Amino acid sequence: MLVNILIVFITFVLMEFVAWFTHKFVMHGILWTLHKDHHQTEPGFFEKNDSFFLIFAVPSAYCYMTGLMFNDFRLYIGIGISLYGLAYFFIHEIVIHQRFKLFRNWNNKYILGIRRAHKIHHKHLGKEEGENFGMLVVPFRYFKHDSKKIFE
Repeated sequence: MLVNILIVFITFVLMEFVAWFTHKFVMHGILWTLHKDHHQTEPGFFEKNDSFFLIFAVPSAYCYMTGLMFNDFRLYIGIGISLYGLAYFFIHEIVIHQRFKLFRNWNNKYILGIRRAHKIHHKHLGKEEGENFGMLVVPFRYFKHDSKKIFE
């Protein structure tokens, strides 16, 4: 049981680095056509960028299916990937971009720091010269500010 929990936790942590790598080299690279509308806002609620939800869901679904079929560790890898996806949805879509008008008045240093870093990431409208490709792990300099001025 403890090993399974450890697999879920390690997978969740590793997913931050998989997401960073994918964001920097795939989304801002070969699949920029899908990610572009996330940086250059177009009308409508849905973005082409939302298709990355399906792309990341494939390995998770595979791990669930094979893990259940063979009763092995892949199930727990799938759970870790799913939990990261849930965290991504909550943090990126609700807290950072506020696509759903919930939890709008955060006064938490960590939340304000990741929002600052993401705002700096979005100041670059093109695929080059980007920075801060992570979601949960960002440089410490973004946690030093006490005010919300950057969001006003």
